[in-house]
Amino acid sequence: MTTADELIDLVKAFAPGDGLHETAIRPLQLIRASAPAQRLPAVYEPGVCVVVQGRKHAMLGSDLLVYDPLHYLVISVTMLPQGQIIEASPDKPYLCVRLNVDPRELSSLLLEAGPAEPAAVADSGRGLRVARVSEPLLDAVLRLLRLLRTPQDAPVLAPLAVREIYYRVLTGELGSRLRALAVADSQLHRISRAIDLLKRRYAEPLRIDEVAEAAHMSASSLHHHFKQVTSMSPLQYQKQLRLHQARRLMLGDGLDAAAAGHRVGYESPSQFSREYRRLFGAPPRAEIEQVRSVVQGVVAD
Repeated sequence: MTTADELIDLVKAFAPGDGLHETAIRPLQLIRASAPAQRLPAVYEPGVCVVVQGRKHAMLGSDLLVYDPLHYLVISVTMLPQGQIIEASPDKPYLCVRLNVDPRELSSLLLEAGPAEPAAVADSGRGLRVARVSEPLLDAVLRLLRLLRTPQDAPVLAPLAVREIYYRVLTGELGSRLRALAVADSQLHRISRAIDLLKRRYAEPLRIDEVAEAAHMSASSLHHHFKQVTSMSPLQYQKQLRLHQARRLMLGDGLDAAAAGHRVGYESPSQFSREYRRLFGAPPRAEIEQVRSVVQGVVAD
C-alpha cells in the first residue's frame, strides 16, 4: 500500500461522515466532504492543512490558493478567507488532515533548532500560503495518523510526531511564516497581537490607536502591515469577526437575528442584516435556514 492510499484509508476510518472531526490526539482534526460546496466565508485558525484526497480553493482578496494532495496550506495567523471545496464525491470524498499550531510548542522547537538566518524569517506577506508537499512531511503525517489505531501509544509518541510535522514545515518552503510568528519583534508577530485583541473584543467599539498600541506599532504601520497579511483593514477584520460570531450564535445557540446582532455589537438590526447579507450572500434568517437544510440532508443521507 502506498503512503497516499494509507493516508486515505486512515482519514476515512476516523472521519466516517462529512464534517470536522476531533480526534483523540489533541491538535489533530480531520475533515471530510462528499460533494463540492459553494464558496463561503470562513475562519481559518493557525495551523497546517494537508489534503490527502480532493481539492479546495481559498480566496483571500485577489489571491486564489489551491490545496490538494500535491500542495499543503499553512495558516500563520487567524485568517478570514472564502473557502470552497471543488473536488469531492461520495466515492472519492475530500479528505484533509489539519494540525493546529501550538505557539508554545513551536517556540520550544525553534529554540532547539537554533537561530535562523535573517532571510529565513519572513516579515511580510499573506498569512495564508500554499507550498508543494514533501515526502518527509507526508511520512510524518502518516506516522501521526497511525497512532489513532494504537491509542495506548499516542500519549508518548504523538507529541514526537507532531513536533516532526512542525519541524518539516519549519524547514520547508513556508517555514519562514511560522518562524516569523514566533519571533517577538517581527511584523507578523505584532499583527498576531492585534488580531488577538480584535478576537477578544470583537463586540466592542475599538479605535485604531488602541489596536496599534496592543501591537506596539504606529497606526499607519499597523494599517499597512495588517492589510498586507490579512487583505483587509483591522476594522474590516473586526466587522467580519462579528458577523461570523453572530452566525455561530444563530446556528449553535438558536438566537434570532436581532438577538445575535445585538450580542456581537450591532445597535441597528437593519445594518446587521445588510452587512450579513453582503458577507454571506443572504439575509440572516434565510442563510441560517439554508445551512440547516443542508445539514439535515447530510444527516438523512
